[in-house]
Amino acid sequence: MADAEPMLVPAPGGEKRACPALEGKVDENNGGGHSHKPAQDEAEETEPVEEEDGEGVGLGSGEAFAEMMKHGLTELDVGILKFVSEHKGFSGILKERYSDFVVHEVNKEGKTVWLDDPLVWQSSQGLRFSQRSRKHELEQLQLFKNKEGNVERTLVHKAVKTRTWDWETKTEEREGKKFIVAYHAAGQKALAAPRKHSWPKSRGAFCHFVLYKENKDTMEAINVLSKFLRMRPNVFSYMGTKDKRAITVQEIAVLKVTAERLSHLNKCLNNFKLGNFCYKKHPLKLGELQGNHFTVVIRNITGTDDQVQQAMTSLRETGFINYYGMQRFGTTAVPTHQVGKAILQDNWNEVIDLILKPRPGAEKGYMVKCREEWAQSQDPEAALKKLPVKRCVEGQLLRGLSMYGKKNIITAFAMIPRNNRLMYIHSYQSFMWNTMVSRRIEAFGLKAVEGDLVLRGGTAFVLSAAEAETHSIQDVVMPLPGFDVIYPTHHVGKGYREKLSADNLDIDNMRHRVRDYSLAGAYRRILIKPSDVNWSVTLTITSVSSNITISPPFAFMTALHTLGILSTCFTWNAFPTVLKEAHMLSACWLLFLHFAV
Repeated sequence: MADAEPMLVPAPGGEKRACPALEGKVDENNGGGHSHKPAQDEAEETEPVEEEDGEGVGLGSGEAFAEMMKHGLTELDVGILKFVSEHKGFSGILKERYSDFVVHEVNKEGKTVWLDDPLVWQSSQGLRFSQRSRKHELEQLQLFKNKEGNVERTLVHKAVKTRTWDWETKTEEREGKKFIVAYHAAGQKALAAPRKHSWPKSRGAFCHFVLYKENKDTMEAINVLSKFLRMRPNVFSYMGTKDKRAITVQEIAVLKVTAERLSHLNKCLNNFKLGNFCYKKHPLKLGELQGNHFTVVIRNITGTDDQVQQAMTSLRETGFINYYGMQRFGTTAVPTHQVGKAILQDNWNEVIDLILKPRPGAEKGYMVKCREEWAQSQDPEAALKKLPVKRCVEGQLLRGLSMYGKKNIITAFAMIPRNNRLMYIHSYQSFMWNTMVSRRIEAFGLKAVEGDLVLRGGTAFVLSAAEAETHSIQDVVMPLPGFDVIYPTHHVGKGYREKLSADNLDIDNMRHRVRDYSLAGAYRRILIKPSDVNWSVTLTITSVSSNITISPPFAFMTALHTLGILSTCFTWNAFPTVLKEAHMLSACWLLFLHFAV
């Protein structure tokens, strides 16, 4: 052991890191996502700067995140009350660093989304193509390279015109030879008559691309992209929102923006990468994805080896209750489902108050001042002046109030992009679902019973006593409340009516006078069994003085020898004492977990 080389790697720095999605492959998942910082409908006149004002507490740091969560929600607050098994669990720290949580979307074809083609390929002839696969098109054009004649030149002109929207061609004679010159259709002509340079009919109207992001939620990322592109956020579409405190990779679609223009953003954005560009005829829709693939690091785990193995085996063999996660309900003291409830109640003054009122917890300094100004003056223009960056829910709402007045709150609220507004009422549906699923498991456990619902061909049916014997809990679904769903016929199903009634909502009339806020409802499985579950446990030792991390476990003693701290072998039980006496090392057990749902 003494002759072995110690495995020393640099200790992880702050939250800045390279782009692992461009190198190795990491697995992902995360379905839900919240959007407490939506986008703005119009471009700001301010200089495009991605990072917001640094005044106040920076929410990117671990300390600020912990401070914010002191005033945030707990699982009990959002209806997460039950466990799937009764074994003794273990504790640990989840998302101590945002890089501890990596999510890759699984698209509707079942393929895990990777960012592995970040470039817009450029040929030596000056024509640009959005994918490596389009090199073939250039090769076809080059077949005419040494040919003469008007017919061949006409074919080249047409080929360029049909394959690009921002390039034009012309024939020039130089030194007695005719050349086809391709040039970018920019300048006053293009700006004055944009329709003459319209999107080619042969090209799909939507540019699909893969978005890699760090420590940004999906809505915030869309806001940044729309700001740099000087476009409205509603031209973007996606299949699911992803966590903020994570590294995520997902597919995005945008209407009539070229791959070249999108690729240029890679030069000016931090913590973002765009790639894998292609054109398609359709946008993306929420919920189209098959799932997500996760790689998770849980730090400072406690408990015995048996406890960890039992918990991980239960996850692999039994699965987990399919609760909506905490990100669906926001990360501040004002949960998003409360805003959603106020919208459904048509209580618009309450909506405004919940979004704009001062709240405890860590926020950027300018946001605190904005909320204080609103509480004191109720003047939207005065409060808006406190926001240097207005691409957030609060800024968009204040702008709407300043434009339309407090007597037209519904119109003012519509200044917030549609997806962001709908997230509030979806959050309320999610809260109801969590609450009723906890009641159902409390009443009947993890087995199918008479009165439960199952799906057959997308349609919900009520189980009879005999049918319940032939189904498992993995077949059972529970409804999100709406006008187009049915409810279980047992007493838990009746609890929906009681719960909605307590919130002054009518289960028989879930249509809203504003069509966007009418709830159709949906069904969701109670229990999910993930696939591709695997895990490992590693002890990581960090030297405070030399800022190095030693990993994995078999390098412990060799590394201690190298650091001059240990001269003889020791037992595992003695290891904490050795660390205490050394006054130089800290250690923690890490659980690396991979799974897909």
